[in-house]
Amino acid sequence: MRDRLDQIGEKRVVSVFGSGEVAGGDAQWQLAYDVGRKLAELGYAIANGGYGGTMEASAKGAAEAGGAAIGVTCKLWRSQANQYIARRIITRDLPERIQTLIELGRAGYVVLPGATGTLAELAWVWEMSFKGFLAARPIVCVGQFWRPLVEIMSQIKPAGAGMVSLAAGPDELTQHFPVR
Repeated sequence: MRDRLDQIGEKRVVSVFGSGEVAGGDAQWQLAYDVGRKLAELGYAIANGGYGGTMEASAKGAAEAGGAAIGVTCKLWRSQANQYIARRIITRDLPERIQTLIELGRAGYVVLPGATGTLAELAWVWEMSFKGFLAARPIVCVGQFWRPLVEIMSQIKPAGAGMVSLAAGPDELTQHFPVR
């Protein structure tokens, strides 16, 4: 897998944000798996938090489609990276972990259903984009989970309305991430 990651290059990494609280066989787990697989089929590597749940599912999907995953873990937790991670980056704390995931996502970001950690990742990447601290990159929420938040924020900040897109499912990722 390491060779595959080297072939892809840094500019072709999509950071995938999602929950560690999802079990295998769950619909959210399957969605994450399908997202990882689709991104790999399109020629992208993925970066995620590196642990279980949707992080493991998306990494497995990418690996099984011939792609690779970078896991950004944190010294605060003793857990090991999941078995599908090709490269592991260890950060000191949560802010550094989120910043590293944002920096790795040079091709863009995919946001899966999640809790407060995923919300923090989405909010940070959205705000950095809105303030012009990041080059224009796709930020795509997959599924219906984040729709109410995106709609509310679009009403509050109309200028940022087009910065976050909604995709019904993994097949719509081709509209945001061209084939490489």
